[in-house]
Amino acid sequence: MKRIAVACEDNQGLDSQISQHFGRCPYYLIVDVDGDEIVKTDTVANPYYSQHSPGMVPKFIQEQGAHVLISGGIGPRAIDMFASLGIEVVSGTAGNAGDTIQAYLKGEVSGAEGCGHHDHPGGHNHF
Repeated sequence: MKRIAVACEDNQGLDSQISQHFGRCPYYLIVDVDGDEIVKTDTVANPYYSQHSPGMVPKFIQEQGAHVLISGGIGPRAIDMFASLGIEVVSGTAGNAGDTIQAYLKGEVSGAEGCGHHDHPGGHNHF
């Protein structure tokens, strides 16, 4: 069983839109997968949404039991923080959370690229 956290702009479950700002997104979609099958989804509010606190979101995601974080944009320091906690980061994604999770499970999206703090292009993995 693997748990994936997805930074989202809204609370629409698998139909949520991926956020381009991992630490400042309002919600995280928490998805449990078994092999390539989604078995459970839940949405949690980001407690740091209105008060960005560097270093706190990686710990919060770890407390959710996530093995993977999927986001649009994320900085290199945050990528390092997640790596130190044993959490894989997939960045540069955009669009529908459910479609992106399926692409991740098929091996079509992977890896993390740090972005500049205010330079958030559309990303290289669009769904």
